[in-house]
Order: sequence, then structure tokens, then C-alpha cells
Amino acid sequence: MTLSPKATAVAVTLSASLFTGSVHAATEWNVSLWGQRRAFTEHVEKLAELVEQKTKGDFTLNLSYGGLSNNRENLDGISFGAFEMAQFCAGYHPDKNPSITVLELPFLGVDSLEKEIEVSMAVYNHPAVEKDLGRWNATLLMPSPLPQYNVVGVGDAPSSLEDFEGLRVRATGGIGAAMETIGAVPTSMSATEVRQSIDSGVISAASFAPHAHMSFGTVEAADWWTTNLNPGTVNCPVVVNNDALASLSDEHRDALMDSVDEALDYYVDYYNNQTMAKWGPTLDEKGIERVTFSEEELARFREQVAQPAAEAWIEEMKAKGLPAEELYDLTVETIAK
Repeated sequence: MTLSPKATAVAVTLSASLFTGSVHAATEWNVSLWGQRRAFTEHVEKLAELVEQKTKGDFTLNLSYGGLSNNRENLDGISFGAFEMAQFCAGYHPDKNPSITVLELPFLGVDSLEKEIEVSMAVYNHPAVEKDLGRWNATLLMPSPLPQYNVVGVGDAPSSLEDFEGLRVRATGGIGAAMETIGAVPTSMSATEVRQSIDSGVISAASFAPHAHMSFGTVEAADWWTTNLNPGTVNCPVVVNNDALASLSDEHRDALMDSVDEALDYYVDYYNNQTMAKWGPTLDEKGIERVTFSEEELARFREQVAQPAAEAWIEEMKAKGLPAEELYDLTVETIAK
């Protein structure tokens, strides 16, 4: 039988590889995300692009938006190697990742995406946090920095903080705790469930960063939006499976790790200059009323919430065996720099 030139080349390559005792195979990682491509995932998209470029296609990240796992189960999937990389939000399951919930405490005073990255990475690199996530066979790779959350809602717009009394609001983590202090009823649910819950009347309002209000359709139903409530944000890391990371060649590991800062820089530029540029015009187009609270009201809100929430978090985490005061001090000191 006569082989074609292409088949002959393949055969020669395989023979040479077998002769030297090794057969090279490209590396592919599956990455579990959710929803759709949006500002929240642009750093992962950029990371995939950079890794593929640096390895000339020899290492690729296959991004899946909901096809691999439920977003609340991404950390579980990482733990047993169902996929190699995933994104999750700490507030979705605080018991699974208690150490990083310090980053979701209300009114921490983070005022930029750059500062959110800095404080997140400081916490991620703490030995107690590495150990905490190590229980899930996970290494924290990078955060998904988000601006301060604000609330959109349906019905009559609140004219004061007292008007939140009894309002059912989608709010997780520290934001939920903050909303509870002004009488709201926080409800925890994943982002993909929010629009349907508003339409069905399960909730009347939702706290999100601007990109998510647009991506998950809450602006399509909303009557009002708070411009300056700013109770806090959520922390949503990108993690990798420890075994998968350890199995990478030096070249591939360097390509991945050396691309993180560039991917985050791209994300910040995208969020600040593209996403936020669309936010104001979207509110105007939809006829959404802007609700702005007085500085006196906000100061009272912060005073009611910030310190009690921090003290409660410290006591709860100490009971779990975490160095809670150390993690909290690291967080606030990094922010204050």
C-alpha cells in the first residue's frame, strides 16, 4: 500500500516520537463559566487568548458558559477534576470558602477595580486562604474585580432608606447583611435566576454591578436604580485544579501564570471604558429613575452596618478555626494603603 505524502509525514513523526520514548500531545483545559460572555468574563477570555498565543496553540482553554456545571457547583467540579478551571462567587456558598468572604464584608471602602484586585490577591496569597481552598483541590488564580453594587427595583422608588422595609431584594453575602439592617428581606440566588424571580414577583429588587444588570436583563424590568447606596461587592475568583496545574509543563505553566496580570489589565480597561460607558445611556433609554440618598442617610447606614458586620464575621470565622482578625486586618490595611 502506498501512503499519501501527508500520511507519510505523520508516520515519520510518530516513529521519531516513539524512538525517543515520548509522544507529544497538546494540552486542553475545560473552563466552567455561566451566563454568557460579558464584562465579568473578559479576563478569562483574554487569558485564553494569551495562553494560546504564547504556546502557539499548544495549550488551549475551552470556555463553557453553563455547559459543564451549575454555577453554584463549580468549586465542587474543580475538587474532583471534572474540569481544570472555573469561576465562582464566594457568596454563593460561603460555607465552602469562608476565608475569602472577608472580601464581601459591607462598606470596606474599596473605590476602584484596581484596588479590588490588590486586596483580593493579598487575601488569596495568605496561607490560611490557600489551605481553605486547598480542601477543594483548588488554587486561586485571579479575582473578577467588580465595582460597588447598587439596586434596581420595580414599583415605587424608595425616597429614603426606611422605604426598603419589607422589600425582597436579591442580595448575597455582606450586601445581604447590609440590606437586612434597613429592613429589607435579602434573598440569595444565582444571577441566572434573578430576572425570572423579578417577573414572577418572588423579589422586587436586585443588587448587582452595572454589567450584570445589563447582562441578566434586570434593566428590562426595572423602574428605579440606586446611584450611591454602594454597600459592597461580591468576590468571584477564578480557580484551577491543583492536579491539572501541577501536571503542566514549565512552558505551559509560565504561559498561564505570566498572562494573569495582562488579562486583569485588559478586564479593568474593558469594564471602565466600555461597560460603564453604556450604563448611563441604558438607564436613560429604559426610563429608569435614579435614586440618590443623602450623605447623612448613607453615613447612618454605614455606621449601622460596617463595624457590627465585621465583628460578627470575625467571631464566626474564629469559631471555624480561621485566623479571622489577621485576615480582616490584612484586608483593611491593604485597602488603606
